[in-house]
Amino acid sequence: MSTAAAARLAADTPGFLSPTGVEVLFLLVGVVTLGAAIVSVTSRRLVHAALWLVVALGGIAVEYLLLSAEFIAWVQVLIYVGSVVVLLLFGLMLTKAPMGRSPDADSGNRPVALAVAVTAAVTLVTVVVDAFHSTWIDLDDGGPQGTTRVTGEILFRHWVLPFEALSLLLLAALVGAIVLSRRKDGRTGGENGGER
Repeated sequence: MSTAAAARLAADTPGFLSPTGVEVLFLLVGVVTLGAAIVSVTSRRLVHAALWLVVALGGIAVEYLLLSAEFIAWVQVLIYVGSVVVLLLFGLMLTKAPMGRSPDADSGNRPVALAVAVTAAVTLVTVVVDAFHSTWIDLDDGGPQGTTRVTGEILFRHWVLPFEALSLLLLAALVGAIVLSRRKDGRTGGENGGER
């Protein structure tokens, strides 16, 4: 193969050595998201941890937008940023958790937690790299992949059983939360703990 043919093939084949603007932006947003996630789990102030979690989840939504999956991005914003974090903040306020530095937030297991986190990250990266190797997905070809129509067709055609199983799991968790919240200090009888 001549040098000109090899240069033409390299120009036609996308690679990691010639990133586009979207890929550079994807990497930068990923670094910011990772930094926000690290600050979120290492912060000793619960409210600050929740707010950094908003930044991390918002960064994930931006990553979905850069991957042309706008429906998933807006679901991320509505469900996680708009609901889960607000629920978490309301839970902090209703339980009267301390707003300042909390010694209870540090259990002293940082080395174990760090080891588990590093092991999980290495395992996840190894599995993803082994699964995809050098597979390149061109987002410009093949039509929109993250639109509402395509996502709905894939979800309800191929993933309907796991979707329904997840809904039953969430229902069971909701019922369990209601049962646990209705208990009064472990007593099942009357006010004095005796029989009625």
